[in-house]
Amino acid sequence: MTYLAKPRLRHPTLAVNKVGYTRRDYEGKISTLCAGCGHDSISAAIIEACWELDIEPHRVAKLSGIGCSSKTPDYFLGASHGFNTVHGRMPSVLTGANLANRDLLYLGVSGDGDSASIGLGQFAHAMRRGVRMAYIVENNGVYGLTKGQFSATADQGSKSKKGVVNTDSPIDLVAMALQMGATYVGRGFSGNKAQLVPLIKGAISHGGAALIDVISPCVAFNNHPGSTKSYDYVREHNEAVSRIDFISSRDEISVDIGPGEVMDVRQHDGTLLRLRSLHPDYNPGDRHAAMAYMQRHSAMGEVVTGLLYVDPLATDLHNALNTVDLPLNGLGTAELNPGAKALGRLNDSLR
Repeated sequence: MTYLAKPRLRHPTLAVNKVGYTRRDYEGKISTLCAGCGHDSISAAIIEACWELDIEPHRVAKLSGIGCSSKTPDYFLGASHGFNTVHGRMPSVLTGANLANRDLLYLGVSGDGDSASIGLGQFAHAMRRGVRMAYIVENNGVYGLTKGQFSATADQGSKSKKGVVNTDSPIDLVAMALQMGATYVGRGFSGNKAQLVPLIKGAISHGGAALIDVISPCVAFNNHPGSTKSYDYVREHNEAVSRIDFISSRDEISVDIGPGEVMDVRQHDGTLLRLRSLHPDYNPGDRHAAMAYMQRHSAMGEVVTGLLYVDPLATDLHNALNTVDLPLNGLGTAELNPGAKALGRLNDSLR
């Protein structure tokens, strides 16, 4: 088997940002995801956002859990810090890292299975505690690594690749984030880079818990029964000496939606995803109005995208715990062991 590697050379005329990096310097390894996967578009948006923000890659810590989405940090910011946690536990590990070193910029990448199922409690508490992080959920509504079963965010009434109808109510991570106290909440579409890049830039620059729920179509499992290009159809009509999975290459889905516009985006399986972009006069500073707006348009079958809510005066967990300005991992013996008198004063304050 041959593995492709990215060339190390950089063309001398490539544009650089204010800290001297090209966009290529924010890339990672070559993606092993399906061709046309929306997750790769999100990785590209993260690369663009970090380049435009003039962020030095070594100042970023990227953490993820388990799933197709959680593989993506390997495909961007190759020179940054990274940690791949166990399933659903990314928020807790990120919280610990954030408390130890507040000088880094924290980027949490997760999926609808990782955050809305086994990690639902972890997700909720990270939002509730105001951990400063850009929490990006790559939401495709299926478990792509285990053959496309419904995830907890799959819409009620939607069909799986086998034609099974989902009877469960979906978990809306945006609604949960708003309710749990997140201070920056947005929803995007992987194919709308013009909207997604600014959303990510805002989340990274935000001073508290920031969530972006990104609708990211799965090219492998968004097909439907009856399609001659579906996995089931090919297997039923195939006489093969060995059983090999092959995912055909498909074009990336891209759209350009103006403010206030509604657009029906045709997916790879022929179904339609209806997107509404927020009006320019929409007020993102009202948490309750944001929840009502989102629910009203959800009842109309529309997925609202854009910056839904932001608190410009947000604070984070360090502020709530009144931690010292110096990162905890930088404290020495003198600060951590101040002596018996200091310990006595601390004990007296707790009596």
